[in-house]
Amino acid sequence: MDEKLEKIKMCRHSLSHVLAKAVKNVFGKENVKLAIGPAIDDGFYYDFDMPAVTPEKYAEIEKEMKSIIGKSQEFKRVELSRGAALELFKDEPYKIELINELPDGETISCYYLGDDFVDLCRGPHVENTAKLQAYAYKINRISGAYWKGDEHNKMLQRVYVYAFPDKKQLADYINMLEEAQKRDHNKLGRELELFTTVDYVGQGLPIMLPKGTKILQILQRFVEDEEAKRGWQLTKTPLMAKSDLYKISGHWDHYKDGMFVLGDEEKDKEVFALRPMTCPFQYQAYLNKARSYRDLPLRYDETSTLFRNEASGEMHGLIRVRQFTISEGHLMCTPEQLEQEFRGCLELATFMLKTLGLYEDASYRFSQWDPANREKYIGTNEQWDEAQGIMEKILKDLDVPYYVGVGEAAFYGPKLDIQIKNVWGKEDTLITIQIDQMLAEKFGMVYTDKDGEKKNPYIIHRTSIGCYERTLAYLIEKYAGAFPVWLAPTQVKVMNISESNEQYAQEIYQKLYDLGYRVEFDNRNEKIGYKIREAASMKIPYMIIIGDGEKDTNTISIRGRGNENASGLQLDDFIARLQSEIDTKKIK
Repeated sequence: MDEKLEKIKMCRHSLSHVLAKAVKNVFGKENVKLAIGPAIDDGFYYDFDMPAVTPEKYAEIEKEMKSIIGKSQEFKRVELSRGAALELFKDEPYKIELINELPDGETISCYYLGDDFVDLCRGPHVENTAKLQAYAYKINRISGAYWKGDEHNKMLQRVYVYAFPDKKQLADYINMLEEAQKRDHNKLGRELELFTTVDYVGQGLPIMLPKGTKILQILQRFVEDEEAKRGWQLTKTPLMAKSDLYKISGHWDHYKDGMFVLGDEEKDKEVFALRPMTCPFQYQAYLNKARSYRDLPLRYDETSTLFRNEASGEMHGLIRVRQFTISEGHLMCTPEQLEQEFRGCLELATFMLKTLGLYEDASYRFSQWDPANREKYIGTNEQWDEAQGIMEKILKDLDVPYYVGVGEAAFYGPKLDIQIKNVWGKEDTLITIQIDQMLAEKFGMVYTDKDGEKKNPYIIHRTSIGCYERTLAYLIEKYAGAFPVWLAPTQVKVMNISESNEQYAQEIYQKLYDLGYRVEFDNRNEKIGYKIREAASMKIPYMIIIGDGEKDTNTISIRGRGNENASGLQLDDFIARLQSEIDTKKIK
């Protein structure tokens, strides 16, 4: 962590002590027991054992914090023996528990804030609360938190506080959160009827509704067609396999905890597992017949449904789920072809990101193995050094601006992970390109080279658009649900003003429908203002509004997103415009 961030962290932690003192002053020292109060990315929190705190008390606590800071009180460090610490904190049961857990011989320190408040703490802190005068802080929320995160322990009250070096940074952060709330795919995706979840179906198993399914269908067809143009051949492989397959690939030994296993190894003759990856299945297509160097590169792709037993705490909307569909591919090539084929995979990924409008949001992580955690990986040190050396050279040759992630490699090889952050700042992998020189040998995959020798091909594992569900989540957030026309589940909504123009509106709708556009017709007996507001709330790109004026002149009026209004248009002119936006995949 750099010096500036360390200083901010220290100030935030110092403010957590100010909060603890303020809470004691407001609610009475005898009514409040202290737990812990660390700094976090946007401020700090403190856990208290005390009576329930309502939002009405926030202002009073903040006022008391301001009073404490205004008195320029000193933070004073004191080191104690274990006996002295136990005596000092005898009325603080959570502090007593922490003291008793400290190893023998460890220095026990506490910090006084003024003369009337002390807290068990390693520090460091600012010298004086005067250093915190410029800081802006605001109580965010109070939630329940089990002591030490154990549900068997007492539920405490966790007070979260935003804290930034000045008022502008705090205001900017709160504005960012408000914008994130508007764009959060987990909320917006439900409001726009794209997906839902059901408790008794299961966590991480979203139900895609017709509109969300339509977007996924559009993406899938686009991806498969684009891959076919680049020489990729579709396969379709099983959703499960016997454990024997996963034992060959190494998934059974290195990834079993992340798999859904069907059967009992001790009781059943055959044990199956739902597939977490497609690679060992697609290798069987390669192994279907003898191969020579003339067959390479050989590119297999598949729209693959995968299953991963993610921890319940990791589930988040469409970004992290237990069943998902991915644009997965495996490419077998000679060593001489490796760099050019890797370039092709990266160019495909870049094309997809640019087309979707996500390119500017991406970062690149060179995911390497961790030699200190050897049991996670297969292969020798020499094989890993060689594979990572090859990938490093390729990334430098292609001028890819990457950062290194040690320990992020797959168990069989290094990879380039294209990362995207969601609206809350959490980063996940969207697209991956991996180099693998180990699994071909494990599966007996060979080709006959020009010299007649049998050799193992290099394998590139890649996705072109990544997980479709995750991609949809990022697109919802990127466009706040207002998808580009080519992706929008409903592209046009036709609506009539009154019964007298309903027939003409019906004709407009039918022509658009017959031409293959995704169009809806709203002929309900509702006021036109209500219909417009409802369509706008669903982020539909274009509304065609038909009244008597349009009927009499055989024209249309349109209302586009962004308050665009135009009247007296010819339907054919509008269709030409609509088709141009679709053909060019216009994103703005």
